[in-house]
This record gives sequence, C-alpha cells and structure tokens, in this order.
Amino acid sequence: MAEISDSPPESENTQTQITDSISEFDSKTMRKTKPGAKRLTMTLTVLISFILLSPLLLKSIEIYRAPLPFDEIDSFSSKIESNRLLFPCLFQAIFVGFNFSLSNYEVGEGIRSKMSERDSRCGCSYDYPVTVVLDLADDYVQAERDDLYAEVNAVDFGGKLRGNDEEADEMVKRLVDMYGGEKVYSVVVVNGEEEVKAVVGKYRHAWILGKVSEEDAVVRVAEIFSKVFVNGGSEDGLIHNEFMPVGADGRIVLSFSLLNADPRDWIYDWDFGEIDETLLQPVIEALQPIADVTVESQVLYHTPKASFSYWDDEHGSHIFTTRDLPFFVNSNEWHLDTSVAAGGRSKVLQLVVYIPSAKECPLQLELPNGDLSKTNGFISPMWGGVVVWNPQSCIKDVESKDLVRHMISPQDLLKLFEVLMGQIRQLLGLKSDDLYVGESGTSTLLGSERGFTEWELDFLSRKHFCFNLLSCATTLKSLSKLVQSLPRMIIKDEIGKQVTFSLEAAKSAQNNATVGMYDASAVSSRQSRTLAEDAFFHPSIMSISYYSFEHCFAIYSPFFLPVIMHVLLAALREWKRYKQENRKYLAWKAKA
Repeated sequence: MAEISDSPPESENTQTQITDSISEFDSKTMRKTKPGAKRLTMTLTVLISFILLSPLLLKSIEIYRAPLPFDEIDSFSSKIESNRLLFPCLFQAIFVGFNFSLSNYEVGEGIRSKMSERDSRCGCSYDYPVTVVLDLADDYVQAERDDLYAEVNAVDFGGKLRGNDEEADEMVKRLVDMYGGEKVYSVVVVNGEEEVKAVVGKYRHAWILGKVSEEDAVVRVAEIFSKVFVNGGSEDGLIHNEFMPVGADGRIVLSFSLLNADPRDWIYDWDFGEIDETLLQPVIEALQPIADVTVESQVLYHTPKASFSYWDDEHGSHIFTTRDLPFFVNSNEWHLDTSVAAGGRSKVLQLVVYIPSAKECPLQLELPNGDLSKTNGFISPMWGGVVVWNPQSCIKDVESKDLVRHMISPQDLLKLFEVLMGQIRQLLGLKSDDLYVGESGTSTLLGSERGFTEWELDFLSRKHFCFNLLSCATTLKSLSKLVQSLPRMIIKDEIGKQVTFSLEAAKSAQNNATVGMYDASAVSSRQSRTLAEDAFFHPSIMSISYYSFEHCFAIYSPFFLPVIMHVLLAALREWKRYKQENRKYLAWKAKA
C-alpha cells in the first residue's frame, strides 16, 4: 500500500499564489501595462500647430502703417499756434522842407511807436527801426547824384510831384532807391504851402505834398505804413477774419459767363479770347506765387434771374435793390458749374455778366442810400460776382424775324473787365476803388497794368502765407490725432512722404519769410498746405476697413474660437487621462 505524503502538492501551491496575486490586484487603481502616448502626442501636435500658426493668422490681418513724424507734427502745430508769423518789413521816411528838432532816430521811433498800436500776429514785424532821412542835401552829396539832388532841392519839386501822378511815381521811385532796396516801404513828405495831397504809388512807396505840420506828417506816415502797406488798405484785413478764395490744391479757376436772359429778345456774344490774352494774362502772372490761376469762359441762354424788379420813373429804369441780391442768382437756370478745368478741390470763382430781357431793360442796382450803383454789380464772398450789363438800345426789334447775334464792343468789354477786375480784387481782400480814407486823411491809390501793385502783391503773399501755414498745421494735427486714434488705419508710404514733404515745405516757407522773400514764402506755404490736404484726403484713408481690434476679434472669433476651444479641452482631457493611467501603472509596478 502506497504511502500518503502530508505536504500539499506543488500545483496547489502555484495556484494558491496566483489566487493571492489576483486578490491583491485592483483594476480601478492599477494597470499592468504602460499607458500609450499616441493619443496624447496627436492631441498636443494639433494644439502646438494652432499655436505656431497663430502668428501667421495675425500676419494675414496685419495693417500696414507707414511711420509718421508725430513729434514733428505736434512741435510744428504748437509753434504755429503760439508764435506770430511775421515778415521783416523795412520802412523809411524821407522828409523834405522840414525843420525837425529831433534826431533821425527819435523821429523814426515816433513813427514806429504809432505803427505798433496796430500790431497783429500775422503780417509785418515792427521790431525793426524806421529809417528816417531829414538832412537830404548831405546825403545826396555823399551819393554823388547831382541830377536827383537838383530835383529834390529845386523850388518846383513839389510842383513836379503835383503834376502827372504816373511821372511823379517814377520820380519818387528814383529818389527812394537811393536809400533803400526794392523791399523797403518808403514815404516821401514834401512840405509846402498848397493843399495836402497823398498818393500811394504802384511800387512800394508813397508821397505826401502840402502844408503839414511835423506831428501830422509823422502820423500820416505811420498810418500809410501800417494800414496801407502792411494791412492792404482794409480795416478787416486780419487773417482770422478772412476767407481765402484759393482751393486746397492751390488753384483758382476764374469762370467768366455771359448770360442772355431771354434770347428771343436779343443775343449777345463777346470776344473773350482778346481779353484773355491782353488783360488777363498779366493778372495771372502777377498772382502766380499765390495760386495757380486758370481761366475759362462760356455763353449761356435762357437764364432769367430769380428776383423781381420794379419800374422807377425817377431813374427811368427797372430797379432791384440790395435786399434782392440773395435771390438774384437763379441756381435752377444758371448752369454755371460746368468747369472742366477745376479739379477735385480747386476753387471756382464765378464772374457773371448778366444781360436782362427787353421787359426789364434797363436794369439798375439801387444802393441803400437811394443812389444807383456805378458798377451795377455785386459780389458774393467765396462764390464770385455779378455785373448787369444793359444794351445801348433796350428796344426790341419786333420787325426782325431772324435773331441777330450782336457782339459786345471792345469799349464796353473793357469797361466790363474793369468792373470784374475790381470784383476779383474784393474777393481777394483788396479795395476795388482808388481811394483810401484814413483817420488822418485821404490817399489816392495808383493802379497797375497788372491789376495789382507791388505792395498789394506783398500783402497778398503775407496773408496767404499765414493762411496756408495755419491751415497746414491744423490739417496735419487733425491727421495725427486721427491716425493715433485708429490703430488699424492703413497708412501708405505715399501718405508718409506727403506729410514729410509738407513739413519740409512749411519749414522752407518760414525760412524764406524770415529773410523777406515774399514770392518764395508764398509758393512754399502753398505747397505745404496742398501736401497736407492731399495726405488727409488720400483715398486709402477713406477706406471702410478701419475697424478696432475688438471689431476684428468679433469677426474672427466665431470661426476660430470653437475649434481652438475643442482642441484645448481635448488636450487637457487627454493629458489628465494619461497622468491618471500612468499612476495606475506605477501603483501596480510598486505592488509587483
């Protein structure tokens, strides 16, 4: 009989060990295999791809902005607004036949003190002394000009100046050229026993003749210097009270129109080409530093006025008053805005010659004092002017069946141009007549064949210089604020160059003004304003793509935010799962 062993069999021990091991393994907290990283790697790859590609997205919606000199713009604007824009104007006074007890310097200071009473922030500087010549004989001996010495010291010198004003103007010019240059404003005062006569020449000088005291002579000289030469003979000639009829591009279009109210009565035409060549070209050349002037003309028909007139037996004509002027221009029938020479920002001045119909001919303008207007015309600031021209015979030829085209005679056309030229002068801020009535007396203003005297062109240059720089500073300052307030505004290189060139032109204009170069300063200031306006009204600035960053986020977030959120949440969820499974594996490994 076989023996039975007391020890358990080996298979039973192994099975027992496996059973114990299984009883110690918890599938919730342990795992026997290392967790795979494939899902985590794929998720992180997608997330990192989004992160790496985000700069490309930002680059695709980036707005190009050329650098602008903001500091220079602020410095220029503050300088223009705080400092005065003045020219170094030079003055000299020549006294003949006076016995001043004061020295030349004291007389000059007296004149300058009276001129300073009307100081302004734009125009001429009175910081320079007024040159005074009292002892004329010694100066002429030193100058070795015996011919002029004889003219000045002759008894009949005042009589020569009282003769023809044109000849006297040339005589005075030779005299003042002895002491000053071309840019010096001069007044010659000749004491005598006759009635006082004051004339302002077409250059840069004036002369006063007659019995005048030393004190009155000083006052009259100061008034001519400050109110005529400096202020253009206008009481409201200050720059802040004026509107400049020059376009933002520095151009003026003079549009001449001949209106036939009713062509069934008569038809009139004009030879405008001759007027353009002989009379307008000198005017255009004289105004060239201030503005680029172009001229055009047209003849229109069936253009009745919008206001009413009435018959006046006393004057023997149809009358329209100054109360009717706002309603005279018929915008519905007068198709004046047909200019082909005017650009986008050019200024068009309408100069209209109105020929009334037979039923209201002759047509006269009655002034508020009851008198008839000598020019029979009026102006509208910043728009232009109108002149009413009545044919010599206001009787309609009822027997004629065929209408005859009449030509305005050269004599009448010349008279019309004189009136229109006066209106152009008024629109530019000058006087239209030849008299200046001041506090100390009346002065006669000589005219020029160019339409503008030299001292008037100096005044216009100074005025437009100030206006252009003030406008340039305001425009550049507005552009700077606009660009900085909209960070997503497109700023092209062309705008940056225009701003830079505008600042350079403004600096050049100021430098030219400090040395008294009127034409050069006017041209540079006009360029600075034109470039500033071109930059501000650049087509790219008017684009509709200037939205804020918040607006950009609101546009793109519906497309990218859901995807990015899903990817980010998936990456976090996968990272959390991987860490949890890895802890299970480490726990099982520690048990094993």
